[in-house]
Amino acid sequence: MAITMKAARLNAGYTQAQAAKKLGVNATTLCNWETGKTAPSIVQWFALCSLYGMTIGDILIPTEFSLTEPEESR
Repeated sequence: MAITMKAARLNAGYTQAQAAKKLGVNATTLCNWETGKTAPSIVQWFALCSLYGMTIGDILIPTEFSLTEPEESR
């Protein structure tokens, strides 16, 4: 069963600030990923999944990002 990015972070025992620091981004960026305002790059997804001990399939991708084309291809 897939869970949200926030739930994955909390299950791994990290605050937003702690996870952001380990991922090399600021807490606002991580918050934006968790709320679906922006999406991590594929490299960032792999780092996030590694940090949380999960696979990409275990963490829900916000619908607006999983169903849309990249900006440059529109």
